[in-house]
Amino acid sequence: MRKSGILMHISSLPNPYGIGSVGKCAYEFVDFLARAGQSYWQILPLCPTGFGDSPYQSTSTFAGNHYLIDLDMLIGQGLLTQEEADSVVWSGDETRVDYGCLYDNRARLLRLAYQRFTPDEDFRSYAAENAGWLEDFALFMTLKEMYHGQPWQNWPAELVKRDPATLESYRRELADAISFQYFLQYIFSRQWQALRAYANEKGIRIIGDVPIYVPLDSADVWANTELFQLDENCRPKMVAGCPPDSFSEDGQLWGNPLYDWDKMKANGYTWWIRRLAAAAKMYDVVRLDHFRGFESYWAIPAGDSTAAGGSWQPGPGMDFISAIQAALPELDFIAEDLGYVTPEVRKLQEDSGYPGMKVMQFAFDSREAGNYLPYTYPVNSVCYSGTHDNLTMQQWFDEAAPVDITMAKEYLGLHEEEGLVRGMIRGCMSSASWLCIIQMQDYLELGAIARMNFPGTLSTNNWTWRAEAGFITEELTRRIYDTTQRYGRL
Repeated sequence: MRKSGILMHISSLPNPYGIGSVGKCAYEFVDFLARAGQSYWQILPLCPTGFGDSPYQSTSTFAGNHYLIDLDMLIGQGLLTQEEADSVVWSGDETRVDYGCLYDNRARLLRLAYQRFTPDEDFRSYAAENAGWLEDFALFMTLKEMYHGQPWQNWPAELVKRDPATLESYRRELADAISFQYFLQYIFSRQWQALRAYANEKGIRIIGDVPIYVPLDSADVWANTELFQLDENCRPKMVAGCPPDSFSEDGQLWGNPLYDWDKMKANGYTWWIRRLAAAAKMYDVVRLDHFRGFESYWAIPAGDSTAAGGSWQPGPGMDFISAIQAALPELDFIAEDLGYVTPEVRKLQEDSGYPGMKVMQFAFDSREAGNYLPYTYPVNSVCYSGTHDNLTMQQWFDEAAPVDITMAKEYLGLHEEEGLVRGMIRGCMSSASWLCIIQMQDYLELGAIARMNFPGTLSTNNWTWRAEAGFITEELTRRIYDTTQRYGRL
């Protein structure tokens, strides 16, 4: 059955406390999706943001982002006062997230809430159910604060090597600070699960992202060093990235540690299965980021300044896919199969049965040949106007090569009377793909100012875009509903 949805991260919702939350603003967005005839809400990873404020560089792949905790709900529970929440000037610009302000102030307010919180049976049950990752994460975050944010490889050797007696000693000494981390995760989880249940009741399924790699400076690597390609000092031997292409002559140097797939296979991919099982508690559908890396991945010698010196290494392939399908048969996936796609990658995607991704902007890019023209889209695919890493559609029309824009106009019959961006959305919605996802920025016809991320850069513009209050209007809702109905996606 044909369906459609909207890509809009939680952080981009309007909210008086500096960043979108899982509170009222999110419930209102769910109501909007339902009225607009949508079936899916796609978001970015819900993990804590890390280096560069990126949700793809998180201190834990299992944890939730405490910045997204709703303060009004805490006020309703009697854990905060309105005066305390209003005591901070959260942002000078309501269309941007000020992560520095959040870092300086959000934890302080949440500590006040924690001090007023009385653990109950539900809290203890949550802690027990999530102990497999929560114990290490809570200790990791507490130690990271204690050592002023230093990477864990720079901690004392007994902590780097995770000496059991040392860890137990710190758990006793830092019990209250560790308990605070438990509180943050508990509150986030309960607020998020209530929102997800509400969305499901309204007929909205949540699509969430699982990045293929985790950062070196994370609880995931610290607690599982044997599963990564590290040397005896817990430093990476090889790191992740992408090879040079027509968009980047040096390639992309991500720097994440690479998995030791042989060891992961030997233990039945247990860590990955735990990771995806945790994702299943957050999302209804998981978008597997950088799917091609499961077929083969670009390995760059640690210390190289660019990705150019890397080489392709074999990934786990269908053996891995079969293992997660057997362990999690009810979880739906989308394969993020963008980038350098070989026949082997395409075969893995087809053998998996997971729908791949088609990005409409790529169809008209004269710099690189591809199979993104809409007539090539198989039914088992997801058509996107763009993703968080792409230009907004209006920005594309503002900046793309004239030959590319001319091709799009001719191919899709775009004209000024309809509006070029609306015509591109029409092209997406009319495609054969069973699912179509449109960025909220594209429905709002916003330009470069609303781009979510520019890959490979550090900027206060990345990950910070927020919609203005009142962005949801009856005219917009009706227009989206009508387009959705016209192309059989209600």
